[in-house]
Formats: sequence, structure tokens, C-alpha cells
Amino acid sequence: MYDLIIIGAGPAGITASVYAARKKMNFLLITKDIGGQAAWSGDVENYTGYQFISGADLTAKFEEHMKAYDIKLNDNEEVTDIKKESGIIRVKTKKGVYDAKALIIASGKKSRELGIPGEKEFKNKGITYCATCDGPLFSGRDVAVIGGGNAGLDAVMQLIKIARLVYLIEVAPYLSGDDILQTRMKESEKVTVLTDARVTAVLGDNFVTGIKIKVKNEERILHVEGVFVEIGLIPNSEFARGIEKRESGEIKVNSYNETSVPGIFAAGDVTDVPEKQIIIASGEGAKATLSAFRYLTRQK
Repeated sequence: MYDLIIIGAGPAGITASVYAARKKMNFLLITKDIGGQAAWSGDVENYTGYQFISGADLTAKFEEHMKAYDIKLNDNEEVTDIKKESGIIRVKTKKGVYDAKALIIASGKKSRELGIPGEKEFKNKGITYCATCDGPLFSGRDVAVIGGGNAGLDAVMQLIKIARLVYLIEVAPYLSGDDILQTRMKESEKVTVLTDARVTAVLGDNFVTGIKIKVKNEERILHVEGVFVEIGLIPNSEFARGIEKRESGEIKVNSYNETSVPGIFAAGDVTDVPEKQIIIASGEGAKATLSAFRYLTRQK
């Protein structure tokens, strides 16, 4: 029986675990991976204390800080169900069952898919959802980035250094990413921006050879060998049955990170807290542990 179980080891989960360790709580951290979306980020320039750091390096700093404490970590383990009965919260994974008096869900989000012909067939054969992870595989090639938000612009900035040409495709009539990223992107002659454009199919043989797009009412084929999908994220909250969520799947929380179930807290991108930023997720993770600690103290 643990005092606390934390699900997820992105910025929110790692920060929650550091705070739990400092409170001398008996807790378990369960995660599929370490770093979450932060590990996929390219250049991070808005995390206080670092004028510039890569997502991978920042994740390494988080992990180093976490491992400075004696934290019980179950890595590469996926949660499939949670349930509260008689005051005890039971967490089921593909490997086991664990009980706790309190729970923090910090499971983050996963990439949204296009849902078009050819996507499943060419996944990992030219289609990728992580420029940081897979960008170097497309050195000197023509590629397309789907999505004009910050994630898409971040991917473009990384690929400018790697690819021969980069197409940025956005379904809306304008890009929604930060102005500073748009300005930097436009300084490169490698980038072609297509707005009011929708990808309708991925083409290829054994690997991607192109994409079919519709720009306004005109159909075109872009000959690319890499497709980077950056059209948003979906909360990893499927296992959180019985907890109130928004239509998007985000878990509803109040200012104390409390969910609709007493003793179950949530933090980071899996929640409905506005603005999905690394620094915000970290702060929410700290708040969630402090709220869980207060809850357990009152229960005693």
C-alpha cells in the first residue's frame, strides 16, 4: 500500500515525484517513458533559468534531478485502468496491480493522427510524429510538415538544418504559431508555406514518395520523402474511467489539481489547464503533490 502513485514521467510527473520525495512520502512512479512531449521538443528558449536548451537536454536534467532521490520507478509500464473502492485507489497496468491512498495522473498527451489513406501503411516508413527523433533520417531530402502551430514551426526550424526543402502545410488560412518562430522560418529560402491546404492522401511504394494535397479547390501532388505530422495532441486519459473530463478527453481539475474523485489529482497536459507549456506542467506537478500531501494529512 503506497501513500501515493504518480502516473507519467513528463515535466509534471517528474516534478510531482521530486516534491513527493522531499515530503518523504511512500510513493511509486509508473510511466511508459521518461520525458514525455518535452523530450520531443527542439530548442527550448522559454524555460526559466535556461536561455537556450534542447528538449532532450532539459529532459536529461529533469531525470538527473529525479534520480538524485530514492524514487521507486516502474519504467516501460502502461496503465490500463484505475478505480477507487472503499477509500483505496487501485491502479492496473499491463504488468501488475498497485494500491494507494492517493493518485496523481500526469500522463500527458499523444500525437493526433491525420486519419487519411496511406497514413497507417507508411507510419515509420516516411511518416513520423517527432522531428527531434526522426529528422536526421531525412538529411538532404524534401519533406513536408503538417500543422502551422508552434509544434509545426518548431519542426520546421529543426528540419531547415537537415532537409533540402521543407513544405509547411496548414489547413487554416493563416499560421497560428508564435510570431518569433514565423519570422525565423521566413528567413530561410528552404521553406515553402501552403495555407488553406489539406492533405488528402499519403503516396508511396515501400516508403513515402509524396502526398496529395488540396489547396483551396486545386489538387496537387508534392514529391516528398518525409512527412512530419504536427496537428495537435490527444490526452492520455483513456484509463481514467469514472473521472469527469471535457469532450476533448482532458481531465477537469480545480486550482488545487483535484479531480471529480476525492484523492485523485491530475497535472500537466492531460488536464484542462490552459496553455500547454513545459514550465506550466512542472508547476502543476508541484501543486498536485502538495495537494495530495494535504489530502493524506487530513485523512490521517
